[in-house]
Amino acid sequence: MPIEAVILAIGLLLAALCLWGGFRAARKRRLIADLPTSRTSGVFIGLVELKGTVESEQPLVSFLAEAPCVWYTWSIEEHWSRTVTEQYTDSQGKRQTRTRHESGWKRVADGHEQSLFYLRDDDGVIRINPAGAKVEPLEVFNATCGRGDPLYYGKGPSAAVSDSDHRRRFVEQALPLHAPLYVVGRARERSDIVAPEIAQAARTPLYLISTRSEAKVAGGLAWQFWLLGILGLIPAAGGWLLAGRAAHGVPAGPVALGLAVGGGYVGLWLLSWLWMAYNSLVGLRQRVRQAWSNVDIQLKRRNDLIPNLVRVVEGLRDYERTVQTELAALRSQLAATAPGQPGPDPAGCAVRLRTIVECYPELNGDEAFLSLQRSVVETEQRISLARGYFNEVATFYNTRLQTVPDRCVAALAGLRPQPLIAASDFERAVPAVNLAPVMTAQRESDTTGDTH
Repeated sequence: MPIEAVILAIGLLLAALCLWGGFRAARKRRLIADLPTSRTSGVFIGLVELKGTVESEQPLVSFLAEAPCVWYTWSIEEHWSRTVTEQYTDSQGKRQTRTRHESGWKRVADGHEQSLFYLRDDDGVIRINPAGAKVEPLEVFNATCGRGDPLYYGKGPSAAVSDSDHRRRFVEQALPLHAPLYVVGRARERSDIVAPEIAQAARTPLYLISTRSEAKVAGGLAWQFWLLGILGLIPAAGGWLLAGRAAHGVPAGPVALGLAVGGGYVGLWLLSWLWMAYNSLVGLRQRVRQAWSNVDIQLKRRNDLIPNLVRVVEGLRDYERTVQTELAALRSQLAATAPGQPGPDPAGCAVRLRTIVECYPELNGDEAFLSLQRSVVETEQRISLARGYFNEVATFYNTRLQTVPDRCVAALAGLRPQPLIAASDFERAVPAVNLAPVMTAQRESDTTGDTH
């Protein structure tokens, strides 16, 4: 294969790698920008973004810093150096001898451990499974020491590497307890209880657990996008330039060819951006539809749950009202009833009361009412969170459609803005919760008991 073809192929391959890496970073940045931050109490199944602190009931203890954490990795490197004597042939064909000094660090030990943990925000907690995630931890330990330091053999191996200088570097990174955390990942149902968790899933575009803020993560991806895009221009044009020099030995033609290849690279970059922007807008539109589906799911849940809870409370009310009535009858009997005469019958009442108490040993109507109240409040909060999440995603989507340069892509693709949910526009039948008979019956029973 001619040398110019090899040079050209290498240049184009490097340019393609830079282009791929840059747009991979750009897609992640746009994904982060398009995801509104969810609350732990309002996490729905699908891709979510969360912010909070690291919490665990049974934290790990890191190996080097011995700090409470939920994830850590450590390494120990040992420094070595040596002088090498070698022979070589100079430009005149004579054998020469030279010495050179070599040195470096060699890893002699490392380790890693992780566990399930919780992310806490102002609304509650959600479980995080860090397996498979890209973790950006904090550095919690970094020390370099010699053999006289207790750390040298206390945490490091007893054997030394070849040509060792007897210096070791100890480094540890971790997710410490209570550290601020930024998480992007897919939520799914837990297998042990009815609750969501964040975990690795197939075809997840990004699973990130970072101690950096959202702004810093997005900023780093933006720098990566632009830096790789510019670097890709160098091997693309440079490959043609060097290939032209090798083929013709004159600089004029290769320079013009290099400029042409640079222009082609820029054109390919623009086409790649259009492709990425269109896919991003389509993905955001699908997220808007999913958010609207979540609103419908929560409304259906309310319609199914609240009437059933009301029926359960009504059943408890009937049993407790019977007990209260029988007890009031017992308290109201001041004299015996003669055989054959109308009046309270303690024996008959006792049999009935004993049956009720055996079946229902505790009167827990108050707890049932409180549970119903909590369920109603929680259901309305979940609906409110679903509506709020929909409005946030729809706002991101509408903003994309109205800002340049995404507006041009949206116009070409025929994408339309999504109306937001307004309180006056959103009408759904709310299940009636009428417990007035319950409270009236309880007050009557209490009044009867107090009178006697």
